[in-house]
Amino acid sequence: MKLELKFIIGVVGILTACGFTDAPSLDTPPEEQDNNWTLGPFLRPEGINPVISPLSTEFYCPMRREQVKWEESDTFNPAATVKDGKIVVLYRAEDNSAQGIGKRTSRIGYAESKDGIEMKRLGNPVLFPAEDNFKDLDWSGGCEDPRVTMTEDGLYVMLYTAWNRKKARLSVATSRDLKNWTKHGLAFGKAYNGRFNNLFCKSASIVTRLKGSQLVIDKVNGKYFMYWGEYAVYAATSDNLIDWYPVLDEKGELKKLAQPRKGHFDCQMTECGPPAIRTKHGIVLLYNGKNAGKDRDMDYPSGAYCAGQMLFDNNDPYKVLDRLDKPFFAPEAPFEKSGQYKDGTVFIEGLVYHKKKLYLYYGCADSRVAVAVCDDVKKLRIK
Repeated sequence: MKLELKFIIGVVGILTACGFTDAPSLDTPPEEQDNNWTLGPFLRPEGINPVISPLSTEFYCPMRREQVKWEESDTFNPAATVKDGKIVVLYRAEDNSAQGIGKRTSRIGYAESKDGIEMKRLGNPVLFPAEDNFKDLDWSGGCEDPRVTMTEDGLYVMLYTAWNRKKARLSVATSRDLKNWTKHGLAFGKAYNGRFNNLFCKSASIVTRLKGSQLVIDKVNGKYFMYWGEYAVYAATSDNLIDWYPVLDEKGELKKLAQPRKGHFDCQMTECGPPAIRTKHGIVLLYNGKNAGKDRDMDYPSGAYCAGQMLFDNNDPYKVLDRLDKPFFAPEAPFEKSGQYKDGTVFIEGLVYHKKKLYLYYGCADSRVAVAVCDDVKKLRIK
């Protein structure tokens, strides 16, 4: 037994040094480790998905100066939160101004639901390219892929991708009612004298915790904390939720907390998903893994996006304690496997606690929005 454990530790150390894996902490012997920390299972309610699909709704676009069918082509990649006892889903919608991924204009739409399933939608988008001070950031690609969290006093914070067709960059907006948003510009705009102003960056997951019946933004060691990134998991901290500072390593470069793994469903990307949640086991980050190329997991289609989970230490949020080797959620339904993104996605971005259940909202093949539900929420209670 001792020889086996030494061999395992040695192999893990070699692989980690070579950048092939982000190993779990070996404070607990491997034979005693399990996945009791994971959130789930998340089950698709029978016969109700997708919950949001394209409509031919029109609004006056200040960028194009004409009426536009702003959600005509695709509705996907949703954020979610709770307000006044209702789930609010803020989803990415694309018009039909062009063909091809990233070539249309994206706007953020609003839908609300008492039961998390039947949605009542607004006719106009709530965040979009406007005649404002942020035209250089989001004209004409738009506002994409939001994640939304809230403070204990009811301020909603949205981290979204501003796409000007040159660079995708994390941007911040805030709101009190989820319908009227104030844009604040680049998330990293003030960090290190503007060093990261032109950094291609997206996918931010602010750390939250369950307080009472609501997931609210939490602090880690006195600061607001988020995980972010596509091709690796990075971190950033903030004192005010608007100005964020990427965490750097000892060489002054972006600190990589976790990376894609050869032979796994996340061999190409580890793109952060919904707001991370602090639990009694640690901070659970749900993320989107891209499975593609010769190093992929052959159990899943090439190019597919599947959902994973990793666990970070509650006191040291840079330390990965554990990570699922297989996805906990993968494309299954026809509308998850066919659409604008033909290789299939279950792209998770929205996670809410509502009526003692977790509702996970996700984009389906860059074309629809669906939901999965988890009844087991005991792990969310820290005490």
